[in-house]
Amino acid sequence: MAQIISGIEVAGSIENDLRQQVTRLRSKWSGFEPRLAIVQVGGREDSNVYIRMKLKAAEKIGIAAEHIRLPRDITEIELLAKITSLNESPSVHGIIVQMPLDSDHAIDAHRVTDAVSPDKDVDGLNTINEGRVAVGDLSGFIPCTPAGCVELIKKTGVTIAGKNVVVLGRSRIVGTPVSELLKWEHATVTVCHSKTKNLSEITKTAEILVVAIGRPEMVRGSWIKPGAVVIDCGINAIEDPTKKSGQRLVGDVAYQEAVKVASAVTPVPGGVGPMTVAMLMRNTVQAARRQLDRLLAPSWPLKPLRLTPITPPPSDIVIARSQKPKDIGELAAEIGLCPSEVSQYGRTKAKISLSVLDRLRNQRTGKYIVVAGITPTPLGEGKSTTLIGLVQALTAHRGKNAFACMRQPSQGPTFGVKGGAAGGGYSQVIPMEEFNLHMTGDIHAVTAANNLLAAQMDARIFHELTQKDGPLYDRLVPKIKGVRKFSPIQLRRLKRLGIDKTDPDSLTAEERVKFARLNIDPTKIMWNRVVDLNDRYLRKITIGQSPTEKGFTRETAFDISVASEIMAILALGNDVDDIKERLASMVVALDKDGNAVTADDLGMTGALLVLLRDAFEPTLMQSLEGTPVLVHAGPFANIAHGCSSILADKIAMKLAGPAGYVATEAGFGSDIGMEKFFDIKCRASGDRPHCAVIVATVRALKMHGGGPPVSPGLPLHDVYLQENLDLLHKGLCNLGKHISNGNKFGIPVVVAVNKHGNDSAAELSLVQDFALHNGAFRAVVCSHFTHGGAGAIELADAVIDACNRPTHFQYLYPLSFSIQDKIHTIASQMYGASEIEYTEEVLEKIKIFTEKGYDKFPICMAKTSNSLTGDPSIKGAPTDFTLKINGIFVSVGAGFVVPMVGEISKMPGLPTRPSIYDIDLNTKTGEIEGLF
Repeated sequence: MAQIISGIEVAGSIENDLRQQVTRLRSKWSGFEPRLAIVQVGGREDSNVYIRMKLKAAEKIGIAAEHIRLPRDITEIELLAKITSLNESPSVHGIIVQMPLDSDHAIDAHRVTDAVSPDKDVDGLNTINEGRVAVGDLSGFIPCTPAGCVELIKKTGVTIAGKNVVVLGRSRIVGTPVSELLKWEHATVTVCHSKTKNLSEITKTAEILVVAIGRPEMVRGSWIKPGAVVIDCGINAIEDPTKKSGQRLVGDVAYQEAVKVASAVTPVPGGVGPMTVAMLMRNTVQAARRQLDRLLAPSWPLKPLRLTPITPPPSDIVIARSQKPKDIGELAAEIGLCPSEVSQYGRTKAKISLSVLDRLRNQRTGKYIVVAGITPTPLGEGKSTTLIGLVQALTAHRGKNAFACMRQPSQGPTFGVKGGAAGGGYSQVIPMEEFNLHMTGDIHAVTAANNLLAAQMDARIFHELTQKDGPLYDRLVPKIKGVRKFSPIQLRRLKRLGIDKTDPDSLTAEERVKFARLNIDPTKIMWNRVVDLNDRYLRKITIGQSPTEKGFTRETAFDISVASEIMAILALGNDVDDIKERLASMVVALDKDGNAVTADDLGMTGALLVLLRDAFEPTLMQSLEGTPVLVHAGPFANIAHGCSSILADKIAMKLAGPAGYVATEAGFGSDIGMEKFFDIKCRASGDRPHCAVIVATVRALKMHGGGPPVSPGLPLHDVYLQENLDLLHKGLCNLGKHISNGNKFGIPVVVAVNKHGNDSAAELSLVQDFALHNGAFRAVVCSHFTHGGAGAIELADAVIDACNRPTHFQYLYPLSFSIQDKIHTIASQMYGASEIEYTEEVLEKIKIFTEKGYDKFPICMAKTSNSLTGDPSIKGAPTDFTLKINGIFVSVGAGFVVPMVGEISKMPGLPTRPSIYDIDLNTKTGEIEGLF
């Protein structure tokens, strides 16, 4: 009698092993759970039986299996759309579509199985996975029944290699793939089918016989070679009056005859069937493990783009166009993003969903680096260029997971003097023209939101001035289809007013007036309109001059869009709920009693969220070497805190993982951008930096030593083009101050000397020696502008070493300090001032802010970037000077108080010769020319 190969026993052993594997996976990642989606069209009872078996097996193993029941009237397009959504879901590891499809419509089953992603095709029926098996690539998912057959053969102890195998049946589900698998096990395989002649004679030659023909008991005992191993894949219902159901299940082999001839045979039921389910579970666990392995891998499978630098480097735009970017979807996959988390804007940029933060909530984060500068010349010292060069070196040359996180550039400097902000030379973001112009429209969304709020405020003032109490209330709470009710945002206003009523008709006359009238004081309005351009003639305007406004004119102004408080909020929000709360609390004006009027009072919060919906998500782009860059938000560095968004940094740190690096920029020098990064941004996010990079140039240090002015558009003076150690030595004090500033926060400071073509070796060496003797952890010369990441390898190594040091990060001041104490701490510690001078108006406002509780906010100093003092003409590192505060305001939504030092304009103007003159569109090629 033949050995009975029990699929139930073998499947049970496999399930036990899978249960242990799932336990190990969970130990690697808290809350991790393999998930299987079983899609069923219609409700055939035989399919229901199979699905219940799969659900039961999944539960025993620890797999979360979801049975997705779809109606019989579903169309092929609707079914494919459902499969696509499962493909894109990062929480689903395996997908099977139960066959046959019980549908009222014609559905191509082959198209359906091919629609399942090969990475989630745990049934192994996608053509890609089938093709892999055919060529001996077993790295994909092997079809379940064939895999179960091979497993059962091996359990008999029979060696497959060298055996004559006959497979009866050539279906794509069983016969063809099992024949391929056995071939790659080194058996000699013959495939028979309905057209095969002398079938019984061929089966008699088989040492291993696999039958999947779909005919009950077709293979008789006389067809079987004595001692053969017989695997019966058939399951057929035949009539049997002795059974209560009137039927019994049999295989494709006459079992009672086969057991007398074969050495081993599978029963039906209880043979191949349980193994099919077990193999499905094994594939699902394998799919989950692969996803987790990718998540826990120490480095991305990122393929850098090769650079071929030219000396001397051509223009930035020529360099940018010399490199063909990767498809942004390819880069997204390389850094571990799921398709559902990526919304492509063409081929070179994409929005990244905030849902990645939830998916990776248990992911440990890596090292956090801020890149700032010394006090710059008007030409800039290459802070963004250094940021990009650093991450190119970390990723493309040192094999580290590394992100650059940057602000979105404003069109003001792009068309003005400074130019774009994509970096430069062989260390820049590409495509640079898309980066510098519109990108994904976030600044325009901020502009629209800001101006809608301004329009609503002015409209509300007008309507309150032109309507009596009763009509005003009735228009604010109208009857719609006979029903009158407050909107949710109006209910919030009632609550703030202390009115505990929800029926509009139940308010008293006094309560109605209190609710309806904001009584905004036109002289106490704090909200300007914005536009993303340099336009000096919008610095002061008069609005309301049309006859329709009935003489209610007032003076106001435009700011540049990046100076909007909404932009600062976008950069400081930790999630959408946090952003919503901050937007709601923005104070736009005071009423005639001196009380704050907020965006929520104007009913604007929901509308602002809708306009900003897409802007919540950072944009993924890439460097010249194909490394990832996240671009998000662009708050003005003088008026606001000048840093890219918290959300972009958090996403980058999760994707980079515990062995990765995230480098982000802070506007201007350590006195402005870096101090605000630490005391405002890091305080809001709770993230703790590991290292600061200070970018310096010989050119700027010579200027601080007394060199002549550096002006955009004018040739550099000879002292900047020739070696001058004396002038350089005199200016090194500025670098020393910025190093000292960084060290005050308890983290190591790495100085990156951004090398320019005319810098001598002696000058560069002098800067390095000074930095090392004045508190820098490391000082390195970088040539990333001319060599890309290869020119910043030493900088990358210095940053890696610095990040491995223990840190003692601390804020410069506690929030419990008074407003004046905070200002004094920043001015004395960061700038070198000894005295603070306030106007009477500023002192009165500080008193009001303190009464309202705004004294608990951090301070965001508005000061020139061209000097450590408030006077842009004073260079070097002066001490014991008086800092004059001539204005102060509060951004309640952003959560900081802004003292104004000197004349700081929120609306820049165009110079005599702006970059506009050089920018053009080639009408034949469609290419933009003249950007830099």
